[in-house]
Amino acid sequence: MEYRHFGNTGFRPSALGFGCMRLPQLPGEEGGIDEPEATRMIRYAIDQGLNYIDTAWSYHGGQSEVVLGRVLQDGYREKVALATKMPSWLIEKSEDFEHYFSIQLERLQTDHIDFYLLHTLNQGHWDNYLKFNLFDWAEKQLADGRIRHLGFSFHDELPVFETILKGYDHWDFCQIQYNYMDTDYQAGERGLKMAAERGLGVVVMEPLKGGRLAIEKPPAPVKAVFDRAETPRKPAEWALQWLWNQPEVGLVLSGMSTFEQVELNLASASRSGVGSLSAEEVTIIEDARDAWEGLAPVACTHCEYCLPCPNDVLIPKIFEIYNNSVMYDIQERGRRSYQNQISEGSRADACIECGTCEDLCPQHLTIIDYLKDAHAYLSER
Repeated sequence: MEYRHFGNTGFRPSALGFGCMRLPQLPGEEGGIDEPEATRMIRYAIDQGLNYIDTAWSYHGGQSEVVLGRVLQDGYREKVALATKMPSWLIEKSEDFEHYFSIQLERLQTDHIDFYLLHTLNQGHWDNYLKFNLFDWAEKQLADGRIRHLGFSFHDELPVFETILKGYDHWDFCQIQYNYMDTDYQAGERGLKMAAERGLGVVVMEPLKGGRLAIEKPPAPVKAVFDRAETPRKPAEWALQWLWNQPEVGLVLSGMSTFEQVELNLASASRSGVGSLSAEEVTIIEDARDAWEGLAPVACTHCEYCLPCPNDVLIPKIFEIYNNSVMYDIQERGRRSYQNQISEGSRADACIECGTCEDLCPQHLTIIDYLKDAHAYLSER
């Protein structure tokens, strides 16, 4: 196992961390955690040198922490840094901090959390934490040793990330979504470097974009790019090695669901390191990104010049869902996103074809036609 630098914490994390959001599940509608298999997978990873385990209040309907507490018995708790997260969306008063934290300690059968995060921080959750004086409570836990390092996981835009970074002087680490397709998404590459410059350890989540970058047979244009490499790699390893090649990345979390995934990711981590990719290999990954993006049906840059739409159609968001659905061949997931994330009055069929958006679009896109295509694709059964 390779071990990495983690900001100013003094901790040397394994290159690979185990994310407990996608543990193996039992068959059937309930889909409870397959605890014997999860135990085998997690303990095997620890035995191979993995030393960072991540969970959260809500994972697997609240059962991830409970199961992990049992998995880490028999001496395994002492071998790892344990991370879990405050359920930001449940905080309604200052007393809730201690309430949820105490339950988490009980679930995890431990007296301290090594790396504690404020979960899914966005502007609203951040304002709420400030309202209830979160840091008064958190610093008492740090002083008492119940929390060893304080950080946050992030889900908003870059300016909000910068506000949160500067809003507290003693952050130890943060967790961001980052992969070779999402360099400008949320915190992105700029946020990664911003956090590292401030001495924070950075945990990367969604390194494979929810598994989309790990498919064994990528589309032909993407496969053709990877086939240029002298050293063959599986698509997942290309994505992971791209991250480990960057010194600002502290560790990469993977939500592993099978023993085979554990073995493959551990083997990949053992080959990792800053500067381990050649310049030619970095170019291959950049070209693969271009090949993926070339599969998008709409060349929308999300500049939002087309907004506000006179009829409240969420044009860039619709195109984002449409593009991702086509690029990664996930039509059913795209349909669910279209229904769940965009209200009925703001979907593509609400377009009245006034043409205002097309006059404003710097890419000169035929937006009206593309909206019709998007709605047909995301609505068909």
